[in-house]
Amino acid sequence: MLNKLIAAFACTTALVSTGAASAADLAARPYTKAPAYIEPLFNWTGFYVGGHIGGAWTNEQFINNGVGAPFGDLTPGQGYRQRGAGIMGGAQIGYNWQANNYVFGMEGTISGLDNKGSFTNTAFGAGDDVFSWRANVLATVVGRAGFAVQNNLFYVKGGYAGVNNRLSVSDTVAPATGSGGQTHWANGWTVGAGWEYGVTRNWIVGLEYNYAAFGSQTYQLGGTSGNYTFDAKPRDIQWAVVRASYKFDAPVIARY
Repeated sequence: MLNKLIAAFACTTALVSTGAASAADLAARPYTKAPAYIEPLFNWTGFYVGGHIGGAWTNEQFINNGVGAPFGDLTPGQGYRQRGAGIMGGAQIGYNWQANNYVFGMEGTISGLDNKGSFTNTAFGAGDDVFSWRANVLATVVGRAGFAVQNNLFYVKGGYAGVNNRLSVSDTVAPATGSGGQTHWANGWTVGAGWEYGVTRNWIVGLEYNYAAFGSQTYQLGGTSGNYTFDAKPRDIQWAVVRASYKFDAPVIARY
């Protein structure tokens, strides 16, 4: 009986020793580091609304187009140009779509401006003929294309521009006394460029410069002997503004 117990103990000891040796031969389990988390990329995709404020410069041109007798001491073919500046401000609404670093979008703006001027013609005397003009509403519909670097977006834009423009004249010396004025909406085109920065995932600020040119409109100006017509247009309007927009949430782009 004792011999059997000794034999069983020896067998068990051998099995344990063999298992320990096999375990020792196994390679150590490698340590795998968890992937590092990197802050989400700013996503420019989505609708946005906002406002802008800045300054605008208008170069206005008026020419007597030869229909009717001379009026305002300007014979047919004569006219003048004048430049005026003022504060402008308004609102924008648009949509951006981002593909990798490239951003494309559409935007509409409406702005009020206070660009105006007056001109006294002294060709025939001390100056009885006073012309005045004013550009007070500007609207644009443009396409935008840009390149995004994290929270920065550098872009160009181009498309339609329209402006509300008024021309009037007052002639107080006989025989061609009278006064009159007319307002027209002038159509044209615009180009611009800008920079925007995503302060948070929803709030965006930026700077922008734009240039627009417009076609002529015919203005009827009254006098005692009938209507006199002038071709007038804002030859160009330039404006620079600071912008702030709220972008509605879009899916967050994260990278690991």
